[in-house]
Amino acid sequence: MTEHALVLVDFVNDIVHPDGKLSGGGYSAFIEGNSVSSNVASLLSHCRSKGDLIVHVRVGFEPNYVDLPSRSPFFGAAKQYGALDCSSWGFEIADFAAPLDQELVLRKRRISAFMATSLDLILRNQGIQTILVAGCSTDLAVESTARDAHDLDYNVVVMGDCCAAANEGDHSSSLDLLQKISKVVSLSDYVNKPG
Repeated sequence: MTEHALVLVDFVNDIVHPDGKLSGGGYSAFIEGNSVSSNVASLLSHCRSKGDLIVHVRVGFEPNYVDLPSRSPFFGAAKQYGALDCSSWGFEIADFAAPLDQELVLRKRRISAFMATSLDLILRNQGIQTILVAGCSTDLAVESTARDAHDLDYNVVVMGDCCAAANEGDHSSSLDLLQKISKVVSLSDYVNKPG
């Protein structure tokens, strides 16, 4: 049984695809400009070859947005633009991060992948000790997930060049902060590490 899990967060079309309803936020451009899609595809291939547990966690709401946090300034744009509707193409995981049939796909309704999901239960049931986190966005979903994982006593590894933010400043400052609670590594360093 593997002790490692790769948790991919919010690589959904509405956020990361150029045609997504929230693509104007800068995420799609960041992904294209920083080779994030090819890095994520390579990371997935590596983790699959090792037999790691792969968990895809994506944000999405009911079509009537009854489960959207109404007081959140962050999620207000989703309802305004009709985005992240769990019955739509925008909720589907982007092709570069698409799950295989046997891989777990969870839905979240808040920023962290742990909030009101079964992620922690699944990881503990599978004996996971180390979590690799990659996703969009670095300063929100990735950072929030990493902080929760840290406080739940997991070893946390943030895959820096497999994450995306609205801009380079948000990305870099978040990775700087995350070094206090996790290891922040590049895809190349992780794949080529001894052992």
